[in-house]
Amino acid sequence: MPLRDGVDPTRLVVAEEEAGRTLGEVLEARFPGTAEYVARESAAGCVLGSDGAPLGPGSVLAARQAVWMYRELPDEIDVPFPMPILFEDERIVVVDKPHFLATMPRGARVVQSALVRLRRELDEPLLSPAHRLDRLTAGVLLFTRDPAVRGPYQQLFATGAARKEYAALAPLRADLVLPTVVESRIEKTPGIMRAYEVDGPVNARSHIELESEVPDGRGGTVGRYRLRPETGKTHQLRLHMSGLGVPILGDPLYPEPREFVDGDFSVPLRLLARTLAFTDPVDGTEREYVSTRVLGGESAGIGSAMPQGDPQPEIG
Repeated sequence: MPLRDGVDPTRLVVAEEEAGRTLGEVLEARFPGTAEYVARESAAGCVLGSDGAPLGPGSVLAARQAVWMYRELPDEIDVPFPMPILFEDERIVVVDKPHFLATMPRGARVVQSALVRLRRELDEPLLSPAHRLDRLTAGVLLFTRDPAVRGPYQQLFATGAARKEYAALAPLRADLVLPTVVESRIEKTPGIMRAYEVDGPVNARSHIELESEVPDGRGGTVGRYRLRPETGKTHQLRLHMSGLGVPILGDPLYPEPREFVDGDFSVPLRLLARTLAFTDPVDGTEREYVSTRVLGGESAGIGSAMPQGDPQPEIG
């Protein structure tokens, strides 16, 4: 099935305990209140089995049968920040993702994702991210245009060949010896928002140094830190900074969760994917892309990282 307005179709697999039930029964059990939507989609021929045959609400399903359909889009809060394109050629598009925008559709955030936004803006259904940034993190994000080269670009991140540098604002600690390298084991359970450092072999490594002290907008100062992750575990930099006793400003999860109201954009996470550099896996050229954003809070207490001036060109 093709994309619909920038959104991929969804593939559902019938569980053993659902075998023998109708499509309508299975979907209503999984997604209560969607019967009318499923009926409309079926009537339009937009619900298909793995063999491409159309399915209706009364179709009896078999175990492990695949069902393809377009999900009903949730009501979403618009993320009102721009996403400038830093660079594009025939293979890749590099953007400057704002805070609060998910990289890919997930859960209640589908249209409000960098992937769907860019597919719609460029009218390119084959765009796909080569890596991910947390929804609350802003900065440089790379997409591939050509599926034939998607794998090599993704491997840059899977193997650690991509060189990433982040900037963060966090409290100052006079007794903290920097620069330092933080190593730990990080694990995250699906469905649980927080990740945790646990005992076991190291799988996360971050280089952390203090770049400067900057005004916090309230008469004091905070630190602007340079962070270079060697690995890419979920929430790695946030956990490592918190573990040093200098949690990143605006973090709603670390060191302890705080109430976070969806749609409140006044207190962003002060974490920016500032630089992305790598040797191009296709043509061998050295590439470097730099975010145009400046972290909010360096001269004021609140604010998102907003673009400054024109997008910077590719270096190298």
